[in-house]
Amino acid sequence: MTAVVGATGAVGTLIRELLQERNFPTKNTKFLASKNSAGKTLEFAGRMVTVEETCPDAFQGVDLVISSTPDDVAAKIVPEAVKHGCIVVDESATFRMCPDVPLVIPEVNPDDIMKHQGIISSPNCSTTQMVQALQPLHAAGKLRRVNVCTYQATSGAGVGGTRDLIGSSRADLAGEEYKNEVFPHKIAFNVIPQIGSQKHRDQFPGYTSEEVKMILETRKMLGDDSIQINPTCVRVPVSNCHSEVITAETERKITVAEALELWNATPGLVVMDDLDKGIYPMPCNCTGSDDTFIGRIREDASCENGLVFWCVSDNLRKGAATNAVQIAELLAKKMFG
Repeated sequence: MTAVVGATGAVGTLIRELLQERNFPTKNTKFLASKNSAGKTLEFAGRMVTVEETCPDAFQGVDLVISSTPDDVAAKIVPEAVKHGCIVVDESATFRMCPDVPLVIPEVNPDDIMKHQGIISSPNCSTTQMVQALQPLHAAGKLRRVNVCTYQATSGAGVGGTRDLIGSSRADLAGEEYKNEVFPHKIAFNVIPQIGSQKHRDQFPGYTSEEVKMILETRKMLGDDSIQINPTCVRVPVSNCHSEVITAETERKITVAEALELWNATPGLVVMDDLDKGIYPMPCNCTGSDDTFIGRIREDASCENGLVFWCVSDNLRKGAATNAVQIAELLAKKMFG
């Protein structure tokens, strides 16, 4: 049996849809959520399923859990699921950097999945798309240094972030006041150069927790702590899809032509790159896709072995729900053939 924890949230809803669309191999599926959502009925695979409250007893008889909850909830619930014999694919940041928890993107490090001790973590959404694009470059020329600036959609802050975007935009256009639900500043017609807190200030002074995730998670998945990574994470007034400008310096020079060959040969990556014709990935033409898109590819004018490119991905799909479901599919395949 498979259980989805956080089944009524934005990512949980997508997980339910993907399990159904992709005919995930399971005999039965249950949906778990907070006490407020317990008792609701959801349609799934032609039947109505009643949402149950997330508690330790709810994991009885469950083999696989896909969990999308806040970090504090995951810290309590995931270990309980493991105690009940479940394997948990966890979307939260709680266990990502634990040495015995594999952090997995199926297109990047699929073999790590079987190193689990009951928990497999899915990486941060902004990290996922960057590592997908960087992994072929690292394998071919070994990364030295990465500079990245993110332009992250409001949906990355949950449904409240989307409400803030819509509500504050309407208020701004009407000349009215709006009280933010999620963001520390107004998001309408504005950019906020902070995502997360300074909880890692001792090790990474001046960097936010979102930026630190990009540093540590990238190194873990690529298996190389020597890579120097310098991120700046910015919230922008876009409803969905994170965008990133990435500068990658490698030990061996990789030309644009070689990079194109590498990316075109990598599953899950799509190149859209014709500057003269105005063809490049944008949130408006990438939302709803499970792929990660790359464009504006050029050699770094300031660095001999550098490449600069633009990267866009649907943060709710490949950045969250799709990656978790792909991990679950890979796990089922490795375990049951």
